[in-house]
Amino acid sequence: MNGADVDTGGGVGGTGVAVIADDHDRGGSPGRGPGRGRHGAGGRGPLMAGLRRRLVKRRIRIRRTRGRRLRRALVVLLALLANLVGAAVVAYHLTKIPEPHPETAMQSTVFVDDHGDYLGRRGPVDRQEIPLSQVPRHVQEAVIAAENRSFRTDTGVSPRAIARAAWATVSGGDRQGGSTITQQYVKNALLSPEQTLSRKAREALISIKLDRTRSKDEILQGYLNTVYFGRGAAGIQSAARNYFGVDAKDLTVSQGAALASVINIPSYYEKAGSDPKVTAKLVDRWEWVLDAMAHSGAITSAQRAGARFPAFRFYPPGDTDGQRQYLIDAAASEAADRLGITEDQLARGGYTVRTTFDLTAQDATAELAADGTEKKTEKKTGEKTGEKTAEEKAADAKAGGKKRAEVKTTGDVRVHTAVVALVPGDGAVRVLYGGADYASQPFNDARDGAVEAGTALQPFSGMKLLAPLTDLTRTAAPTPLRLASAYATAAAHGVYATPYTVAKITRAGRTLYEAHPRTRTAMTRADAGMVAKLLYGRLDAAPATRTGAAGLRTLWQTTYDEHLTLTVALFAEHPAKGKKAALPAPLPYTAGSRSLSVSEGVWSKIVGTAEGHDPAAEPNPGLPTGQTKPILATR
Repeated sequence: MNGADVDTGGGVGGTGVAVIADDHDRGGSPGRGPGRGRHGAGGRGPLMAGLRRRLVKRRIRIRRTRGRRLRRALVVLLALLANLVGAAVVAYHLTKIPEPHPETAMQSTVFVDDHGDYLGRRGPVDRQEIPLSQVPRHVQEAVIAAENRSFRTDTGVSPRAIARAAWATVSGGDRQGGSTITQQYVKNALLSPEQTLSRKAREALISIKLDRTRSKDEILQGYLNTVYFGRGAAGIQSAARNYFGVDAKDLTVSQGAALASVINIPSYYEKAGSDPKVTAKLVDRWEWVLDAMAHSGAITSAQRAGARFPAFRFYPPGDTDGQRQYLIDAAASEAADRLGITEDQLARGGYTVRTTFDLTAQDATAELAADGTEKKTEKKTGEKTGEKTAEEKAADAKAGGKKRAEVKTTGDVRVHTAVVALVPGDGAVRVLYGGADYASQPFNDARDGAVEAGTALQPFSGMKLLAPLTDLTRTAAPTPLRLASAYATAAAHGVYATPYTVAKITRAGRTLYEAHPRTRTAMTRADAGMVAKLLYGRLDAAPATRTGAAGLRTLWQTTYDEHLTLTVALFAEHPAKGKKAALPAPLPYTAGSRSLSVSEGVWSKIVGTAEGHDPAAEPNPGLPTGQTKPILATR
């Protein structure tokens, strides 16, 4: 039976058979229904089948060629990597470690007094180089904990930090930090601080080369001597002085951790100690640094527990001109001469100049002898202006009985006071007060001022004086320093000692100059004894005092014994006004009491008159046998 003989009027089953048979004859698939075979609408069946065949063939080809393609990709990748490595090797070998740029090489010269107390500095940059041996180990470890904890073991670079900085530069994001200590040193001392990919790449190459060719200690020393700490201080030595008033070698654990914490944002943290908000933030970072040090074993748990946030010096500092610059002027001139260089070379050379000055006594002198302007009402000769005090009467008597109150003067009078204190037979200058305000009067009255001597030179009249005092009695207006040197010669039994203000000069821990007294005989011992008789009144009395004057224009008072010579000189002038130059003026009636007050106050401050001090207790090699140097009661 064929499909045509099927009963078309039968049930559902018959009809279904017929349909199926028909579909089969058309090449269709069972169940697809009419029109869905090879010749149905769109011919989708053959297309799908063809696509499947092609995919199968492709899979087969991929499987067969996979190894070949992987080998080709690997070759290309290796070639690219080899080129990159080759380029890096060539760049590494062509890269030279540059010399530090000029700004980094500049240093300042620091001046300290005879006891090491900070006096001031000279130079374009507040920086002094010191060897790493002068930086305590705990300070080194604090900086490492704050800035680069892997410093001792890394290769000089941090790939993660470099990638982060590069992405920030390319994407225009915020600038990123995180450089190693080596990279920071290279950026600060050897390269420019510009934020470019080329500069960053060069920084990395130099850092790697530096790490391979220099020791970690050399790199750390360079970093600590150049990194900026705020307050104008570059380097750990200047930072220690500016923040705590000490040398780097004297920094405590707490102080070292505080300075290490400042490096992160120096322009912000430099205000710590005066700004409560800044101080609070720095304390948090300081504790974080100490915790890291304790964790690494750099400090003990007991040191961590006992650490207290240190007290900072006040910031911003006050006016530094004042009268201390007179001292720095004198010492700088002498120090440059001793080293055979110019003062500009001295200022940029990173020296430490230890002077002979006693800063405490100098400051006390400034309080007693500060220059001032005194208003004087018009007085007529013989006119009584009031009863004088006992002190004023005594001062007038010492000044030769001159009645200064009976001088007719009007207007403003500026009284100049010059004070010199030096060691007889040695020449060390302890006090050199030449004015109260260097900013308004840079001229030093004590060292360079010519003050009319008058009767102050009488004790030397008729003596045969030898160099350098030969023409002393023919000098109408000696400087206070020269007159003090003459009386110091008498105090040293005729031995003249050249005055000096520089005791020692060092640089990077090495001593370049050390002073020794330069003495010679300038008068006979007998003549020195005659001066003593005139001043002492009796040989056993001490100290000796001589008051002299040039009319009513100047007033001198010199006090000396074997340990110290102190000279106070006063003169007055009508200050310059407009185009009118300054003119000499008579001293006011208070000059005698001022001179006496300054002389006695400074003398008691310097010489060992304080309880328990004996001036004869310490020998002085610069003095003749039996003489001693002054004991400073200020220490």
